[in-house]
Amino acid sequence: MQQPADATQPAPPTPPAADGGPTTPGTVALVAGESLVDVVRRPDGTVEERAGGSAANVAVALVRLGRPTWFATALADDRLGGILAAHLGRDGVRLAADPEVVGRTSSAVATIDADGAASYEFDLEWRLGAVHVPEGEPGWLHVCSIGAVLPPGAADVLDLARRERRRALVSYDVNARPAITGTGPEMVAQVEAVVAEADVVKASDEDLAALWPDLDEAAAVARLRALGPTLVVVTRGAAGASCHHPGGEVAVPAVRDLVVVDTIGAGDTLAAAFISALWDLGVVGAGARDRLAGLGEDALRGALGYAARAAAVTVSRPGADPPYLAEVAGAAGS
Repeated sequence: MQQPADATQPAPPTPPAADGGPTTPGTVALVAGESLVDVVRRPDGTVEERAGGSAANVAVALVRLGRPTWFATALADDRLGGILAAHLGRDGVRLAADPEVVGRTSSAVATIDADGAASYEFDLEWRLGAVHVPEGEPGWLHVCSIGAVLPPGAADVLDLARRERRRALVSYDVNARPAITGTGPEMVAQVEAVVAEADVVKASDEDLAALWPDLDEAAAVARLRALGPTLVVVTRGAAGASCHHPGGEVAVPAVRDLVVVDTIGAGDTLAAAFISALWDLGVVGAGARDRLAGLGEDALRGALGYAARAAAVTVSRPGADPPYLAEVAGAAGS
């Protein structure tokens, strides 16, 4: 399976650089991590199967926001794999590795409570085939969640991050899943190894509490930043999000004017939209680390606010259904 079913091959747009000029033509995003099918159980007793997985959600969100995106993942030639292939192909996500390296497609049972929050039970198989991007130059690599820490594929994800740092900015969404990976010292060490290769790290307040229970939030953020990333983004659900940078911290509130249906995919959308907003600022490809470090608070606040608006659109509808570019603009007045 070299491409998802129904995949299109859109011409990559040329994003603007910080000085208003174009970045390198053909620059693309590369996402590596898990794909799975969410079996969603709602409070009214209905059950629905939806394509998902943290990395898959980011890849779809990036494409919907206008970023040409290649995706390295794993899925099987089975019924659930067909659901995922059709989902990825519908928006033009292109595969950077042959995904058929697992015996079955992964799934997660997501139970939605009365407030729209989701809890998960996973059935996972994860590994990563050889990664190859035949068209375009990766200017951004995003890794995340289970795929970055679950063996045997986690070792390949870490190696990929180390290789791509030579030509791409690297982001990492911790998105901890304690029920699958645990939270002990070995898991913390794996997370921190990936953090050390990243330029932008995103974690929720719940991630920080689960992985570093003896540290308050400020101390956990300081620990992450000491490992090397330029930015650490912390999300707090309805309490908004903050971005910790070399000069201090900026924060934005959550967008509250949209009805919350469920929170599936909210963090993934925020990560993708934050990447896309930084891309608009020229923080991609060669020289991106210097440009990232030089961003002022207004630029970072604007990028984080954009990401919060995108996440708000996702939580306003069922499942991991990231917004298209025009929909984020439409949420600006919310």
